[in-house]
Amino acid sequence: MSYENKMMQLKQMLGKTVDKQSEKPMFKKPDKPEYLHRWEKAGLAIVENDFGVLFKREVEYPMDYVHGDFPLSMFFDALSKWQGTNIEHPYSIGYDEQVVFFDTETTGLKGVGTNIFLIGLLEAQSDAFVLTQYVLADPANEAAFLFESKFWQQKKTVITYNGKSFDWPQLETRWTLNQHLLPKLKTHRQIDLLHSSKRIWKNNLERMKLTQVEEEKLGFKRSGDIPGFLAPIIYTDAVKSGNPESLMKVLFHNEWDLLSLISLYIHSTNLLLEGKTDEAATTYTNIGKWFGDLKHTQQSDNVLLNVTKSFNDEEAGLAYYYLAINQKRNKQFEHAANSFEKAIPHINNREKLKAFEQLAIIYEHYDCQYDKALAYTMEGIEYISTSHFFKKEQQQKKIAEWTKRLKRIESKLQRK
Repeated sequence: MSYENKMMQLKQMLGKTVDKQSEKPMFKKPDKPEYLHRWEKAGLAIVENDFGVLFKREVEYPMDYVHGDFPLSMFFDALSKWQGTNIEHPYSIGYDEQVVFFDTETTGLKGVGTNIFLIGLLEAQSDAFVLTQYVLADPANEAAFLFESKFWQQKKTVITYNGKSFDWPQLETRWTLNQHLLPKLKTHRQIDLLHSSKRIWKNNLERMKLTQVEEEKLGFKRSGDIPGFLAPIIYTDAVKSGNPESLMKVLFHNEWDLLSLISLYIHSTNLLLEGKTDEAATTYTNIGKWFGDLKHTQQSDNVLLNVTKSFNDEEAGLAYYYLAINQKRNKQFEHAANSFEKAIPHINNREKLKAFEQLAIIYEHYDCQYDKALAYTMEGIEYISTSHFFKKEQQQKKIAEWTKRLKRIESKLQRK
């Protein structure tokens, strides 16, 4: 056989191999679990689609339903507040956005072997809020379970608590493993209330677990709730035994999570936009800093100035510090120096050193008061030498940098 004929034969064989590999296996609907009707009697509706079977629970809440300190209808007040301001903020939601509060329960924390077994969705309708929970019948019916969530349809604004880092990536993983069956997952806007809670209540709340935020900030305390870490064990046992009694407690746990997301969004919006002082100075200082980080300098200044007027100097120390940074950025050097000086007795570590540095810069380069610049430089060197938040090499490097500034200022004083 000639070389050309051998090559032609090889190409034909490769073509056949590729064709075989590209053939998709025929999908066969999984068998229905034998406990189907036992779970139905417990309050779960049976849902069947092209990919199998799952369970569904739906609860409707009237607009005046109160969770903690907040009627759910205040969610629309929060939207109105954002529409009434020209501030671009990660929290801001437009009237035209379809919003869904989203939370999951899983069989583990991570890895391909971890299944989502409960998807909870809470959405606002024209006259009520509707909770919809989808429960995985068993792992064989995962495609049916994921499909029913409707995340493959229109884009939405998805509000979660730690969802960016956990719930949504986990959903994406499970979707990818079923992509040969499911429509493509849409990309949705994400608002993670854990991230924003950390911004708002840093140095105010010791822990950021949702249950602690509920009790300390939302006026809600759970009664008869199960610990979250038991949820995977309860679900696994329910599938093995067919008994859904304990599983219903997991659904109630998920329900409270979702209701708390609405209350948390309402309360956080009020804190960000209303300017009240019902919380600690640290909370409003954090908010002022957040606006500054988002380049909303005027809003940041308004919040921080309100802190300095409403609280004593000790409580407002960090507010003076962040206010000074804004003032210096806006070339208000006299105001910045005054704010840094008020901050110094009540701040520590890197912020305190930064304040010494900025005062030295202002008095050397903008005010030409070299004696004050020298004094703050010497205080800075002393602070570096006695502080423990630098490693030894960093400490030596910092002292060298500050000594260079010291010599320059001394030289200017001699020439004066």
